[in-house]
Amino acid sequence: MLMLSQLIKNSLEQCIHKVSEDLGIPGSSAVKVALEQPANADHGDYSSNIAMQLARTLRKAPAVIAELIIAELKSSGSVNGLLQRIEVAPPGFINMYIDWQVWATTDFAIPQAGGEKVIVEHTSVNPNKSMHIGHLRNSCIGDALVRILRKTGHTVEVHNYVDDLGNQLADTVVGLLNVPLAGEHVRFGDYCWDIYAEINKEYAEHPESVNKRTEILHALEEGHGNTAWIGNLVAGQIVKEHVEEMRSFGIHYDLLVWESSILKEGFWSSAFGLLSQTDVFVQEKEGKLAGCWVLKQSAAGTGAQETQETEEEHQKDKVLVRSNGILTYTAKDIAYHLWKFGLLDKDFAYSEFGSGLWTTGLRGETLPFGRADKVVNVIDYRQEYPQAMVKQAFQALGYSEQADRLHHVSYGVVSLSPASAAELGIDTSAGKSSYAMSGRQGIGIKVTELVRLMEHSIEATRSDKNGLSSRLIATAAIRYYLLRFNLGTEIVFDFKQAMEISGNTGVYLMYAYARASRVLSKGSALAESGTGNSGGNEHGGSREYGGHGNSGDNGDNGSSKHSASSGLDGSSAHGDLPLFPPQLEAAELSLLRQLSLWQDTLYTASRELTPNTICNYAHSLAVLFSNFYSACPILKGEASSVAFRLWLTRSFTDILGEALDVLGLPKPERM
Repeated sequence: MLMLSQLIKNSLEQCIHKVSEDLGIPGSSAVKVALEQPANADHGDYSSNIAMQLARTLRKAPAVIAELIIAELKSSGSVNGLLQRIEVAPPGFINMYIDWQVWATTDFAIPQAGGEKVIVEHTSVNPNKSMHIGHLRNSCIGDALVRILRKTGHTVEVHNYVDDLGNQLADTVVGLLNVPLAGEHVRFGDYCWDIYAEINKEYAEHPESVNKRTEILHALEEGHGNTAWIGNLVAGQIVKEHVEEMRSFGIHYDLLVWESSILKEGFWSSAFGLLSQTDVFVQEKEGKLAGCWVLKQSAAGTGAQETQETEEEHQKDKVLVRSNGILTYTAKDIAYHLWKFGLLDKDFAYSEFGSGLWTTGLRGETLPFGRADKVVNVIDYRQEYPQAMVKQAFQALGYSEQADRLHHVSYGVVSLSPASAAELGIDTSAGKSSYAMSGRQGIGIKVTELVRLMEHSIEATRSDKNGLSSRLIATAAIRYYLLRFNLGTEIVFDFKQAMEISGNTGVYLMYAYARASRVLSKGSALAESGTGNSGGNEHGGSREYGGHGNSGDNGDNGSSKHSASSGLDGSSAHGDLPLFPPQLEAAELSLLRQLSLWQDTLYTASRELTPNTICNYAHSLAVLFSNFYSACPILKGEASSVAFRLWLTRSFTDILGEALDVLGLPKPERM
């Protein structure tokens, strides 16, 4: 089966084809059918303006065309009986009303990816200090995409790229070797956080000291001697702390790819050989870039990002190898991405970094990593230009198909609200609307610090300390807050907003799930006792933190299907499907309409790579359930009414549960 919307579209397209042929104008069947769900249910559960699009081609009034299409829809079975009523609305809209009883007994499934392998690269934090909340947004977006893609039938391989040859690690090593620092630090990464800030102060006060960075960079790239080993130890310990930190958010990786491995395994040498055969990769002989190997940028390829920085000559011609022989990040990234798609004659050796997590190296096993059909990179908007250069390199090499299947998921950075900045001891006397984080200045909030602050705040407001831990509630609230905004939006993080129990928050969604679970539990108890009437909805408990549940996992690999029905206890089975009332209450219909959109929403999120699409859907669903809960006594009334409303509640928990799974949030039985 297909999704509901796809079934309707397919039927409309077949009817349009038949109408066009009957009118002697068969070419019009190529018109793309668009569907929408009207905000007002009186205008249909689905509506299409296709008749108006066809008016000129078919040379008839839209209303006449609509009537012809409707006649074909009805004669062909009204989309397998799913359409209870079809009407024409001026000037030619086709409004379709779902038969919800038939819908509830129909299996739907989103289009399957057929096992398409996707490599998702996310987190990829410089291994020079502890992570801050800006890094966490990257990880949450990436992990949500992994869950969404797996839920829609993709085979997903998760990479965390470790830049152990970059300026940031070099600066931390310079600081460790030259800056004395004392103080209490629980973790090595926290110590390096302060070291990194101190060495950058040193650079500002004594600019000549920056030369130490260049010396360290050379030593790291050579990969031998004391300095290289110090760099390895620093990066290894900090990456270990990063991985442990992300595990507490339910975020996991399959492979750590070390930048040093790309050089040591000769990936860049192979990529260099391929690029050298093109006309766009040349060594400059004169000018500012003399001695540099550059990827020439065609005039037609110049975009907004480049034109904003035309003062930098390398923005027109991207430097891949500097005149001193040091590779740029983009050069190594091109080699890495050629490997991702299986286009290099090289491979890594693999060893275990931790349970279920592998790492690249010079020695180890041969494993089937890489060779992706599609690649998704979660990197903030400031890296749009380098990502574009990777695509340009692919196109220059003749790998246009792979270039089209290389996706950059760009997102806005995270800053702090004045209240949050003040709570961290940052000077807010300037009166700014937000305060940017800067690792070089030591300004920001470490992930562990954020979790601790929110955990303590939640713990202080709880009367029931059982069930979900305050820490799990805190991580879920943070995760949802970082996911719910449009990707391009700069987030101004505010502690209090993230923890609110009403509005578009993770806590609100979990509370809605817990409330529905309580109703189903009570309905099951009533069924066992033989009582058919409880006297009203279950309103026990207060709107506060508490409850218990599981943390949710990556979701099942496969399609998201819908077919749900229940008996008095809310259990799902077609055979127990209750009879729907002849006339649905407005709150019941609104909830049903939203439930029916789940598969379309999930499919759209997987195609457009937008986790916030799931957040918006889940919040709307929770709001509609709250309205239904308030307007319709679930456990009170005739047995048929109770059975139907319990079925609707079960359907809600099933679908909200799927949404919580793909967002990485717990599904608590109570709060």
